[in-house]
Amino acid sequence: MHNQNVVKQRVKNVQQSKVKKGKSHKLAWWQLSLIGIGSVIGAGFFLGSGLSIHSAGPSVLIGYLLAGLTAYFVFSALAEMTVQDPQPGSFRTYAGQAFGHPVGFMSGWIYWTAGVLIMSSEVTALAIFTQLWLPHVPLWLLSVVYSVLALGINLLGVKNFGSIESFFAVIKIATLVAFIGFGILAVAGVISPDSAKAGLSSASFANGWFPNGFSGFWSAMIFILFSYGGIEVLGVLSTELRNKKDVPKAGTFLVIALTVLYAVSILFILMMVSFHIINEDKSPFVKALASFPIPYLDTIFNVILISAAFSTMVGALFSITSIMVSLAKDGDAPGRLQKKNSRGVAVGALGLSGIGLAISVLFSFLLPDTVYEYMTTSAGIMLILNWVIILSSHIKKRKQIGSSEEHYRSASYPLTSWLGIALITFTIAGSLLHANQRVGFFISLGFVAVILGAYYLGSRFGKFKKVHKSEEEY
Repeated sequence: MHNQNVVKQRVKNVQQSKVKKGKSHKLAWWQLSLIGIGSVIGAGFFLGSGLSIHSAGPSVLIGYLLAGLTAYFVFSALAEMTVQDPQPGSFRTYAGQAFGHPVGFMSGWIYWTAGVLIMSSEVTALAIFTQLWLPHVPLWLLSVVYSVLALGINLLGVKNFGSIESFFAVIKIATLVAFIGFGILAVAGVISPDSAKAGLSSASFANGWFPNGFSGFWSAMIFILFSYGGIEVLGVLSTELRNKKDVPKAGTFLVIALTVLYAVSILFILMMVSFHIINEDKSPFVKALASFPIPYLDTIFNVILISAAFSTMVGALFSITSIMVSLAKDGDAPGRLQKKNSRGVAVGALGLSGIGLAISVLFSFLLPDTVYEYMTTSAGIMLILNWVIILSSHIKKRKQIGSSEEHYRSASYPLTSWLGIALITFTIAGSLLHANQRVGFFISLGFVAVILGAYYLGSRFGKFKKVHKSEEEY
């Protein structure tokens, strides 16, 4: 009897140690928030925000507040579904539960395709930024180096990935906070610009909030909303949280932090330099600081741009790999892609994502610049279209399963979800005003059509019938 008790106690100790070990590899809510910030704030904001500022003028601030509100509605809907029913496939699983297999299949592959294209644009930007110091190294070689580094970080597993992404997120937050602090000192007159150059002025606000008319603001909204692209990673990573009830806390902090950092930093840009001289050719942050005698400004911001683009790329690679695992589990991709190694890394899914990245980077060098720009613009539009699917799934699922007081509930259901859909529709409609954006919009519809065509072709030959759950089984 004594021996039996000893054995039982040893078994219990082993089980408890396994639980503790599993928990040690889980993420705290603040780590999830930082990973989200690392995945969202990229070169697209530090460099690409110049286009939205130039188009909208001071009304760009209104745009960021609207975009932040939209992102919160999307997150809130996703958080409610996640807390109620945490799923590795996140939003694509909920889309399948709400509307059936075709929509879940489409949502997952849209996200994966868009993620691959966005990663390729980030790695190409990384190569270009690095050539400031290594002008004689070929762009393709630099792209390969950054791609291998991103794959290596993802091979380290969730715990190490979270630590590295959190580190990059801290760099981005510190950069924006430092810029805001610099702006406060400049506005207060503590720091003076070079007397030979333009200093602080109210030129940006001289012609009102809409100097380019409402159409200028409307066409800029698509680029502003792109700045929040990637918040879906909260849902994808929710199963790695120590406590699933912390999803709302992590997401709320993420959206508020992004909106405050975005809006306040751009406010100081507008106060430091006229929006008329800002464009997409150079970072608006660099242009705002150019009138101040700051040594090594280009080098400093080049480091920031590289860290921003690289961490966004690493986060995107992680999230699309997770989605590929979910697709494989449901039979929407080869089943062997879901197998994980001892570090919890799905090497097959990661490898396929890496191959997709390699092909996309190859296209970036082979295709004309305008064609590739259309493709990456369409990727951003596809991500936003997925937001509509998330909000629609939330509306449908709440009707199907109701809600519980024990679980997190998004505020003012279903008003916020419908309002989110309306704001996204308004934003996408504004993209039709600009020629390049219009082409990107139709290319995104082409990608969606190809994905749906692949689904129905596969269904016809019985590829999905036996593996994927039917709508009634959800």
